[in-house]
Amino acid sequence: MTAAANHHGRRTTTRTRRLERAGIRDVAAAAGVSITTVSDALNGKGRLPDETRTKVREVAERLGYRPSAAARTLRTGRSGLIGLTVTTYGQEPFTFTEFAYFAEMARAATSAALNRGYALVVLPASSRHDVWSNVALDGTVVIDPSDHDPMVADLYRQGLPVVSDGKPGNCPVTAWVDNDHHAAVLGILDHLAQAGARRIGLLTGTSTDTYTRLSTEAYLGWCRSVGQEPLYEAYPAHDPCAGAVAADRLLARPDRPDAVYGLFDPNGTDLLAAARRYHLRVPDDLLLVCCSESDVYAATEPPITTLSLKPRRIGTTVVNLLIDAIEGHTSENPSPTDETATDRRVSGQLMPTELIVRRSSQRRPPRTTVSAPRPPGEE
Repeated sequence: MTAAANHHGRRTTTRTRRLERAGIRDVAAAAGVSITTVSDALNGKGRLPDETRTKVREVAERLGYRPSAAARTLRTGRSGLIGLTVTTYGQEPFTFTEFAYFAEMARAATSAALNRGYALVVLPASSRHDVWSNVALDGTVVIDPSDHDPMVADLYRQGLPVVSDGKPGNCPVTAWVDNDHHAAVLGILDHLAQAGARRIGLLTGTSTDTYTRLSTEAYLGWCRSVGQEPLYEAYPAHDPCAGAVAADRLLARPDRPDAVYGLFDPNGTDLLAAARRYHLRVPDDLLLVCCSESDVYAATEPPITTLSLKPRRIGTTVVNLLIDAIEGHTSENPSPTDETATDRRVSGQLMPTELIVRRSSQRRPPRTTVSAPRPPGEE
């Protein structure tokens, strides 16, 4: 055998070894524990001492051990796949991941799923059940379901755990996570009123999801409490052109508002453009706030105040709730055939919001002239 051939052989042998995957038996042998202990330590199960669990995980990481998806499916009957979708605009050409909220929520949800050994599949907002039936899901996260959402009801009837980002209304879900939209809207309206606004308007949507409904109800209730006539325009939120038209209609009214809150991401730029068309100065003539996670509003002129719904925290929470339901005892979940019982027993969590105040909602204080100090003895 030549030296070159011998070297080539060693290189092939090394490469082959690198391609070999460590198995659960290898981890057990290296850690000096049983296969059952390795399984419990890596899956967060069993009553193991913390030092044992930590040791097993360190050994698994060092050996490059990764659980086999096929073996897990055979062992547990689960695919390791969970779905994520927005069903509110199921019949519309709506690409929800183009919006900052959904993109951030989906990124956080993906990371949370991977941390627990699951993969997240983003599914189209479609009522075509054949699209869904081709994917073996263990459960689904649904964003902003509408009242009596047929897709949510169908998924739940199939026995799949469903967790919603947004209060589910009359939809049968396993659990839900949402913001306190009522408190958030009241906080924004009070903020604008304290900045000097006397006629606050609202850009809202025509959909029946709870975010839109609760936010609009909070605005109307606030108007009644302060004795203001409601000034609002509603439009289909999935249509970007309709938002710009609605912003123009609102500012063209004879009783034009002197402040506006927009419920959706593009409303800030739509209102800013409409204000310029009507020669309104922001914030001097018009105060603006919109709900958005986009960094764009920190660089507009002027920078626009935004409400953050904390989508990363929500994305992490909904996925953990869903996986808990998938891996938990089915007897603890409501019966999918008893929607009344589901409404009574479903658990929910409210997440905080954050108002990021920028110049668009802060009126400039009146200018004052300060005389230069006079020398002593000079009148």
